[in-house]
Amino acid sequence: MLGFQLTFFTQQDRRHHGVSLGQWLLEVAQGLGINGATLITAAEGFGHDRKIRSAHFFELTEQPIEVTMAVSGEEADRLFVRLKDEEINIFFIKTPIEFGMTGEL
Repeated sequence: MLGFQLTFFTQQDRRHHGVSLGQWLLEVAQGLGINGATLITAAEGFGHDRKIRSAHFFELTEQPIEVTMAVSGEEADRLFVRLKDEEINIFFIKTPIEFGMTGEL
């Protein structure tokens, strides 16, 4: 199947509707019928503001988070409409890919 890999970058302390933005993205993807998404926490990173963000033993609020999913073009369109409707401002990468499953289910 042809589609896109979507990767969103945020941090632990960004929230939307009372949950972390990363968790919210997972829930929205699931609700839109996307077959899978992965939330990955990182040790350290920096963004457009050039500030280093990292996971410290006592403070995880600035811990970088990445949410990645493989989606069809239609699924990507639905997700981006939802992000626009919710007025979410988040950095993303959208890469054309071929994806599928090997073997039998």
